[in-house]
Amino acid sequence: MTTVQINLPDELAQIARQAGLLAPETLEAMLREQLKRQAGDALRAMWQRLPQDYLTPEQEQLIDEAVQAVRNENRQRMAS
Repeated sequence: MTTVQINLPDELAQIARQAGLLAPETLEAMLREQLKRQAGDALRAMWQRLPQDYLTPEQEQLIDEAVQAVRNENRQRMAS
């Protein structure tokens, strides 16, 4: 486990604390969600750079299935 120290303006820290946003579980969930969002954004950007006919519907289906499998695995890991 890693300990992270951040510096926030006092008012923001107080409001975030009162809202429960500084709890370790909440911070972990927010970070995981942001990382997932960034990965999706990176994947979409990569797809936009590819030639339009580069991916066949079959390849897109395989990618979708792989992404879903990873998401399911992450959900199972988070649940345990």
